[in-house]
Amino acid sequence: MSAAAGRPIASGEKVGAAVIDVHAHIIVHEVTREAAPDEGWRPHVFWEEGRQIIEAGGRRVASAVREAVRIEGILEACVRAGVHGMVLCPWVNLLRYEAEADDGLRACRAYNEALAGLAQAYPDRVTALGMVPLQKPDLAAREIADIMRSSGLRGVEVGTSVRGTYLGDDRFRPFWAAAEESGALVFIHPTTRGFDLPVLRDYYLSNAVGNPVETTIAAAQMIMAGVMEAHPRLQVLLAHGGGAILALRGRLRHAHNVQPEARARLREPFDQSLRRFYFDTITHDPDLLRNLIAFAGADHVMLGSDYPFDMGIERPADAVRSLGLPPHEEALVLGGNAARVLRLG
Repeated sequence: MSAAAGRPIASGEKVGAAVIDVHAHIIVHEVTREAAPDEGWRPHVFWEEGRQIIEAGGRRVASAVREAVRIEGILEACVRAGVHGMVLCPWVNLLRYEAEADDGLRACRAYNEALAGLAQAYPDRVTALGMVPLQKPDLAAREIADIMRSSGLRGVEVGTSVRGTYLGDDRFRPFWAAAEESGALVFIHPTTRGFDLPVLRDYYLSNAVGNPVETTIAAAQMIMAGVMEAHPRLQVLLAHGGGAILALRGRLRHAHNVQPEARARLREPFDQSLRRFYFDTITHDPDLLRNLIAFAGADHVMLGSDYPFDMGIERPADAVRSLGLPPHEEALVLGGNAARVLRLG
């Protein structure tokens, strides 16, 4: 994917990408049930009465409201959204942290090979982030190094937690060190299964509240555990505008200032570690997005849509343009930051 001047694009036109959506998901055909019917973890994806249905893990999901499998349909939606290029990553439910490490690794490699193939087939429109078996951090560290060295992928997507253990835990330090060394972008996405609270089963709160709270906990723990301070070149992107981490920054900062437990690992000021993260633009609120850019800096916010899901933004660039940012800041958010971090020529 190349970085070029932003402008409206016509269907079928081959262009470079100034407007880059860094938060988009795909279920590659190679991991569907149709590709290997005997493997029960694989999703069955089909359309029923005008709705796309994903059956996986004993669940029936209807929240993917746009094409999730066919790359041609996904790129057509990309054009309609006014986006030049997409950074495609796995559907988070298929990260396979519940599996044994060897089985997880096989799933990762199947997904990664397919994603790398799409990036190679559509170099002006597709960049991709793969996945690693984070249930075994040493293996994940080796795998991310291999991915960045030879696959053509530009990083990985990880869940906020692995079997209930959040990402700031010391067991993940080998992975963070390898991610920093390799120059990978690590995209942290909520698992959708982080909390089994009965209240979240009502009113779609599992997604509207549970998902951003997962991201908030992961980010706060990583900061307090000193992960971001220890790895200053680490490139970590938080989904959904970082969840509620910015709203809680004052409380977390205060805890770090007054409680010995809160500053047991983190030596630098809390805000300094917080600003090391990158954030996507999925806030669903212009005031929140404007405040996010003001705090994090226009150089640490990237356009995102959460394609193809119902909680996404169908025309994400319009939401950024509506803010009236200075042109150079708008250009950074729309695609300049993604082009820099992902090293798109």
